[in-house]
Amino acid sequence: MYDLIIIGAGPAGLTAALYALRANKKVLLLDAQGYGGQIINAGQIENYPGIPNISGFDFATNLYKQVKNLGVELKIEKVIKIDENKKVITNKNEYGAKAIIIATGARHRKLNLDNEEEFAGKGISYCATCDGNFYKGKIVAVVGGGNTALEDAVYLSNIAKKIYVIHRRAEFRGEARYFEELKKKENVEFILNSKIQKINGEESLKSVDIIDNNGNLNTIEINGLFVAIGQVPENEIFSNVVKIDNAGYIESDDGVHTSTQGIYVAGDTRNKQIRQLVTAASDGAISATVAISEICILL
Repeated sequence: MYDLIIIGAGPAGLTAALYALRANKKVLLLDAQGYGGQIINAGQIENYPGIPNISGFDFATNLYKQVKNLGVELKIEKVIKIDENKKVITNKNEYGAKAIIIATGARHRKLNLDNEEEFAGKGISYCATCDGNFYKGKIVAVVGGGNTALEDAVYLSNIAKKIYVIHRRAEFRGEARYFEELKKKENVEFILNSKIQKINGEESLKSVDIIDNNGNLNTIEINGLFVAIGQVPENEIFSNVVKIDNAGYIESDDGVHTSTQGIYVAGDTRNKQIRQLVTAASDGAISATVAISEICILL
């Protein structure tokens, strides 16, 4: 029996473990891939307070070492479900705990094209606010049609020399105010009714091939490609014990509690407005602190 089981060893889960361990609690971290989460693949991080520049790998490794030195128990196992008795079942074992924090994050939806994985962090990014400054004065493209894509394009238009906004339809799903703002920008060009067919480059991204709805092919040379076609939470396995919204995120009115007593949530897997490294860490700290304070009540 553990005091706290944390499902997910990304920044939110690791920070939750840090706070729980410092409170002298027995903590189990479960993650199918190991520590780090998505941030481990980030080339450079420049927007985390107090750390001017660090790679995602180094950030995640430093955080893991910090909690490891405090005695965290990390098991690389895939969680299959949480049963009605709040027992965590993995592909290898079953575990009991006084409280559970779900911190499984959300993965960026990808284009699923050849070279996409290879050029991630080498020209392809899924976070404009994280990586935009690396493309100051350069040529970039944003692909997507929702608010995130339009907001990314607005943000990048103040940094990059040229912005292409690529969308598979003629109209955007995002708010009209963003589109109107972009139309006023001299360095923004819209490529509509089109999709990216191929990613080109050698050691890094050099260009993309774009095909329109009529089958016409065009190649544009770019230094960076920002993919903003949504995120995919993986919360279906928890739907029997917590409420999940229409987008697949765990519902939490106060950002900590789920619909089930004793089960908490942290990081990108919950319904929230901002999904950034700093908010994931914040969620982890708050969820662990609240869970610890309520453990005695739950017994």
